[in-house]
Amino acid sequence: MKKSPTKSSATHRIEKDSLGEKQIPNHVYYGVQTARAVDNFPISGWKPNPAFVDATVLIKKAAAAVHGKLGLIPKKHVAAIAKACDEVLGGQHREHFVVDVFQAGAGTSHHMNVNEVLANRANEFLGGKRGSYSPINPNDHVNMAQSTNDVIPTAIRIAALLLKNDFLGSLGQLQKSFAKKAKAWDKIIKSGRTHLQDATPIRLGQEFGGYASCLASHLEWVKEAFKPLHSLGLGGTAVGTGINSHPKYRTMVAQELGKLIDEPLKPAKDYFEAMQSMSPFVGLSNALRNLTLDLIRIANDLRLLASGPRTGLYEIVLPAVQPGSSIMPGKVNPVLAEMTDMAGYFVLGLDTTIAYSSQAGQLELNVMMPIIAYCLTWELTILTNTMQALSTKCIEGLIAFPDRCRYYAENSVSIATVLNPILGYAATAEIVKKAVATGKPLRDLLVQTNLTKAQIDQVFDLYDSTYPNLKGGTKAAG
Repeated sequence: MKKSPTKSSATHRIEKDSLGEKQIPNHVYYGVQTARAVDNFPISGWKPNPAFVDATVLIKKAAAAVHGKLGLIPKKHVAAIAKACDEVLGGQHREHFVVDVFQAGAGTSHHMNVNEVLANRANEFLGGKRGSYSPINPNDHVNMAQSTNDVIPTAIRIAALLLKNDFLGSLGQLQKSFAKKAKAWDKIIKSGRTHLQDATPIRLGQEFGGYASCLASHLEWVKEAFKPLHSLGLGGTAVGTGINSHPKYRTMVAQELGKLIDEPLKPAKDYFEAMQSMSPFVGLSNALRNLTLDLIRIANDLRLLASGPRTGLYEIVLPAVQPGSSIMPGKVNPVLAEMTDMAGYFVLGLDTTIAYSSQAGQLELNVMMPIIAYCLTWELTILTNTMQALSTKCIEGLIAFPDRCRYYAENSVSIATVLNPILGYAATAEIVKKAVATGKPLRDLLVQTNLTKAQIDQVFDLYDSTYPNLKGGTKAAG
């Protein structure tokens, strides 16, 4: 039996595309292609990162402005599209961007979702109704001289750049928090540890200075990784040739977008490469992965240094931000460090997804762009928020225990290392082994040797051991 035509109702309207008619709820700004995607992809419930929506909308605003200047779209239509874009960029209509992250390849579903929302809202400004797509059509006007294939890789670039300043600010703040602790704790002597075993003395400030320097290096590396995103393939349209675009469009739209986001955007040197290769996103994600690995390492160090309070190291104490146990009263856990680990593991998974997706392109297009967009924007978002929380709720409130730190340093047999130039490695090792085996204080054993009091005092001059201290003219015995 032939299905009867769909009818409009008080709650629904009828929209039609190349596949036929479909009922669309009257209250939504998206249209038929978006509705089909919602039906086809009920996968995760995850929606696009807000920055990715902003990026796609900014492309539409820039394109409309350029086509207005070129005389290809009437000025009043350009104004209506721009006004619709500004509403979305201002936070309105967010509930109408509804396509699941796991969707049609290349991002056509998300792209048309944006085109339809902007077209419907712009037509309302011009006295039209939702679903009429007159006088502004989502394909012919909002999407003029554009294709999913050049819009989505551009949107990924723009989204990452929109998230850049907050990310770099958060990383910079965390780096400064560690640097402040390094300066404040420069005189606190503690035992170093290698292989989780006692090692020669180190200053707590040096330890935290290492963390600060590490993050400073990452700050520069990530800044460099953002730079390739300034090169845009927008204007390549379907396969990079620029079919259906004005000859001046590529340069003008890059300039217009650059003004909108205050970044030095420029046309790609090769529009085919810009569409085919995901390497700029892999490069940025690699930099974020590298940072994440060190964040996890540092967070785990914090957990070790704060372990206790009675049966661990407890050289530092982390701020108590919430009770740590549902059964053990008074317990406080290193929750910010633990959160950092969990967030880090998730980011590493996102990076792996980007890597696999990048190599999955074929010929003129990589159809895995929707998941690359999701993973990269959320890597930046998660790391920004993680570093912000770790800095303000943990590192800035750290407290050191100088007496406990020095106790460990003075009772570490590894301080005998300073005797290597005097007695030699083998003889010093015998003294250390005897101290460990008998439990006798190292000083008592050293008194029984031929060492002078000055030499023994040198062993226990712990601050002198925290920088290059070999004196000229000293020879090892034997």
